Amino acid sequence: MVSRVLSGIQPTAEMHIGNYFGAVKNWVALQDTHECIYAIVDLHAITMPYDPAKLRANTERMVFELLACGIDPDKSILFIQSLVPEHTELCWILSCLASVGELRRMTQFKDKSDLLEGQDATQFLSAGFFTYPVLQAADILAYRANYVPVGKDQEQHLELSRDLARRFNSQFSVDFFPEPAALFTETPKIMSLVDPTKKMSKSAGELHYIGLFEADQSIRGKVKSAVTDSGDLPAGAEMSPGVVNLFEILNACGKTGEAAALLKDYHAGKRQYRELKEVVANALVELTSGLRARRDEIIKDAESVNVKVKKMSEKARGMAGETLTEVRSLVGLPDRSS
Repeated sequence: MVSRVLSGIQPTAEMHIGNYFGAVKNWVALQDTHECIYAIVDLHAITMPYDPAKLRANTERMVFELLACGIDPDKSILFIQSLVPEHTELCWILSCLASVGELRRMTQFKDKSDLLEGQDATQFLSAGFFTYPVLQAADILAYRANYVPVGKDQEQHLELSRDLARRFNSQFSVDFFPEPAALFTETPKIMSLVDPTKKMSKSAGELHYIGLFEADQSIRGKVKSAVTDSGDLPAGAEMSPGVVNLFEILNACGKTGEAAALLKDYHAGKRQYRELKEVVANALVELTSGLRARRDEIIKDAESVNVKVKKMSEKARGMAGETLTEVRSLVGLPDRSS
């Protein structure tokens, strides 16, 4: 029996190379070995203040970008979370099995609330930001997924999904929800170009990241200005974090031969950062220009793509609906079909 994989991505204004190498590239590979269900989780994107028009545009853009990256509707289901209301219904049921204490212990909530408390205690922090790990669990359990490809920073939320699955099964004396396991794969950790001690993120500012569909000239400029040597090396390190990051990007682009040759020169004392940056920039431009071309072709048929995604969302809703029918019966709610 083929194992089922579920993963989701928030619709942001622009996917960056950290998103691609850290998650989406792996999603594409998993399509050949697993039954894959991928969600654009627009409901997760409204926990903080946002612009409705931008959210709608970003959701549509994310569809085009994921298809350009290689998500194949003939192999996987790609759907929009808000088109499957069963997620929010299951979220409420699971919320009644989650404790306030375990949600308070979620790292991202703790970090955000501590930050706001230290800066401005009057700043708005929505209840959605507090409870979204339960919605994340519902996203997974609605499809009774076996595996979730995650990074280490998401492992805590997946553990909550397992806890809720176990608690549901115990409370209602059933073996209904599988406990989803983390699917850890070898994925590069791409860091900020300006501060290579931190993960690449758009929130840090324009110069900190490289967009996956960014213009060639802009990519070359950002790589050229990337931090290399930044003072004393960390204890036990052979090269600075900035240089490590550039080699990581080069290897992630599949240019292992060029990376090995430049690394050999580095260890021989030839620290040719200008050449390293040029090779990295060329590799990224080669990757992104191909993805841009594919995305532009897909956008030409936008209407047809949107119809296809709605059909896939209907298929996802059918699967989630089967789960909710059984869940409602188990927890004592009325049968909607009668």
